[in-house]
Amino acid sequence: MMKSYWLKTPELAQGTETSLELRDTPVPDPGPRQLLVRVRAAGLNRGEFLKGGLHKPGAVKAVGTEAAGEVVRTGAEVQKFAVGDRVMGRMAGAFAEYALVDETEAMAMPECLSWEEAASIPLTFHVVYDMLVLQGNLQAGEWLLINGVSSGVGVAAVQMAKALGAKVIGTSGSADKLERMKAMGLDVGLCTRAPDFAARVMEVTGGHGADLVINTVGGTVFAESMRCMAFEGRLAMVGYVDEVTHSDIDLTLLHTKRLRLFGVSNKLRTPAQRMQAVPQFITDMLPRITDGSVRVMLDKVFPFEQLAEAKAHMEANQHLGKIVLAGVPVI
Repeated sequence: MMKSYWLKTPELAQGTETSLELRDTPVPDPGPRQLLVRVRAAGLNRGEFLKGGLHKPGAVKAVGTEAAGEVVRTGAEVQKFAVGDRVMGRMAGAFAEYALVDETEAMAMPECLSWEEAASIPLTFHVVYDMLVLQGNLQAGEWLLINGVSSGVGVAAVQMAKALGAKVIGTSGSADKLERMKAMGLDVGLCTRAPDFAARVMEVTGGHGADLVINTVGGTVFAESMRCMAFEGRLAMVGYVDEVTHSDIDLTLLHTKRLRLFGVSNKLRTPAQRMQAVPQFITDMLPRITDGSVRVMLDKVFPFEQLAEAKAHMEANQHLGKIVLAGVPVI
């Protein structure tokens, strides 16, 4: 048996609060192409706790999506990894003593990383890679605008964008966080949570606008984000922490500026679709992480028994970077 956190999402008529439960559950058996991993650390992601996020109303399921740890058992058809290997990857039910990861999703953990740093990469950095490179096609010299730049995704996006040679503007309601992010390469920080930043973005870009916008905030800033996009600009919709899921779209802007809007989510993707970008990520980004040009920024690490406190810390919006849950201590 093992310890595993489960999350219950309320029914539609029961509000928005989710609840956590620590259970004793059987240790899972790996399938033919799976690894059983002794979880040493797991990263928190806001979407996995939101009603209407990764969980249907009324659902009860094991929670956690990214982790790092040691391989303790392999499926009969596994070829790339062996017992004792240190790996990181997207793992369903990662807030547990053990979790499964498909061989195609697993990545060898760079020696330079701690367990906590490695656990912050598999989902967050894949999401950022998707929206900056695979879909966003961000080029050196282009302007990137990140709404909610102090989130885990936002901080990772700043790091990756600077490694790609882009110029980065970020919005946050905290002047202190924006000041701290200058050391990470943030070029322009705009202290606001309101939809009032378009004029300033156009000013600092010399009237050009943002070539790529990352919206981690939601519907309250969507229309404003469109107003400050460059000709043939792209907008990535990745989150809605404001819980506003609808917004007007200016069809004239969409038409005349030849804008492209796209979503970034793994919720409906098949395992084959999710693993498709893993080899390219390993080739393009892991060397940058290993040599330090892209760094993992940790905000706080919580003991395994304090997942509820870690969740509350995230929802208080005071963090800068990733929040991580440590694994159950190995005795």
